[in-house]
Amino acid sequence: MNLVRSSEGAVDVAVAVAESVQYQGRKASRQGSEQRRQLILDAAMRIVVRDGVRGVRHRAVAAEAGVPLSATTYYFKDIDDLLNDTFAQYVERSAAFMAKLWESTEGKLRELVAKGNGSAQSRAALADEIALMVAEYLQHQLITRRDYLLAEQAFHQAALINPRLATLVRSHQQIFLQGTGQIFEVLGSTQPQQDAKVLTAIIGRMEYQALLDGAQLEADDDRLAILTRYMHLVLAAL
Repeated sequence: MNLVRSSEGAVDVAVAVAESVQYQGRKASRQGSEQRRQLILDAAMRIVVRDGVRGVRHRAVAAEAGVPLSATTYYFKDIDDLLNDTFAQYVERSAAFMAKLWESTEGKLRELVAKGNGSAQSRAALADEIALMVAEYLQHQLITRRDYLLAEQAFHQAALINPRLATLVRSHQQIFLQGTGQIFEVLGSTQPQQDAKVLTAIIGRMEYQALLDGAQLEADDDRLAILTRYMHLVLAAL
């Protein structure tokens, strides 16, 4: 099985997305001002996680952040600006997180591929390894980043009627799609982007279902079984 280098690395895409994020609110002019602005954005994110996007109001955010109401209206003239910058900050931080993840994942994946001999048995073993890696990634997300996943779901819904949020959502999705596509390029897929779209759709569905159902031990086994079946189907075709 040949190792293929992606034309545009997932790390580069993640960095580019982080650098392209545009904030709409008033810029802070001093360090103290930036700290207050940060308090407001973090408070808005907590409200999104707890109450959804509709819970974000100037008065509610000010109370959550422990700042005067005038502070939120100073930095953000309206709720759209506040929501945009709250998710923009999330996308920026997520891009940095994903850049590190893709960098380490590609290295591990290349090591696994290099150990194989191209036989059907070798591909099957590789499919098992990759499925387990994805399942462990999902489990880690659900345990340590559950609040972030809840926020993602809330912003994704709001983006359906908010063009500015839709732009950010598409940028955020591109990070994950490019990284997943890179996995399939390394594996030698002839249609890495199509394979990536299917896998990211599976992962997105699994995240949503896990958030909806809560922690269930049998769900872990079910997710691994589905991911294993998909990876076997993909690698068998190579």
